[in-house]
Amino acid sequence: MTRQDAFQLFLLSAVWGISFLLIKWGGEVFPPLWMALLRCVFGAAVLWMALRVGRHTLPPARLWKPLLLVAFFNNVVPWTFFAWGEQSVSSNIAAILNATTPLFTLMISLGVREVSPSVRVILGVLIGLGGVGLTVFGGLSGGHASALGVTVLAAAGLGYALATVIAKRTLKGLNPVGLATTQLTLAGLLLLPGALLGPAPSALTAQAALSMLFLGVFGSGLAYLLYYGLLSRISSTQVTAVTYLLPVWGLFWGAVAGERVGVLSVIGVGVILAGLALLNLRPRRTRQPAPV
Repeated sequence: MTRQDAFQLFLLSAVWGISFLLIKWGGEVFPPLWMALLRCVFGAAVLWMALRVGRHTLPPARLWKPLLLVAFFNNVVPWTFFAWGEQSVSSNIAAILNATTPLFTLMISLGVREVSPSVRVILGVLIGLGGVGLTVFGGLSGGHASALGVTVLAAAGLGYALATVIAKRTLKGLNPVGLATTQLTLAGLLLLPGALLGPAPSALTAQAALSMLFLGVFGSGLAYLLYYGLLSRISSTQVTAVTYLLPVWGLFWGAVAGERVGVLSVIGVGVILAGLALLNLRPRRTRQPAPV
């Protein structure tokens, strides 16, 4: 990994890390469906421009079913649920609960037999879930999280995990920019009827408007471009290091905004990261004896 790649990875984690605080601010004006819709609209606008400039290709129309499923589980559900859950959960707890995504992904992969269980994998999952439990308990006992909010945020992480498994099985080999563009466009179309028929945004404020603009343009559109650019140059294991940094950024930005950060939440972050580190630990290869 070059210094430029390391800087871009750090930048990506900072942009995604502050998203949880921006969701909290945007939620003061925009209902959850509107927040998800605006993220799709702004993000898709950026990606369509990148698609045209870079002359990327869109996925074939025959894949419309898995494309709709990925758009639903990767954007419609989690983006709506994070906005909904953060109505009763602090942004730093939401960022920590986002780290359940790789744990859910692995458990689903084990369920469909895409991954072979091992002692290391099972132990990593259990440690990670233990860290989530500490975080949830700390949030509930500290009064900055509700049981409903935590459940909704966990469901958002499950949505991300389902989308990951579906995409891995059905959308391999597609142009990443074209895939992301199609994904956000379809998600926006799915969200539009519900947003128009549901509650309307309240009186607009500059803070809420700028939060949604940043979430859509930077946190959705440009972040996808940055993510896939990194993925084309460095390994997927290195790119997923972003997962390790998001809870830390969530705690940092939450503290900057004046949110309470409990001791158990900090400990929970450490335990979750330990579980993720164990899951991503590659077993050592035994050296073969040299031919005689």
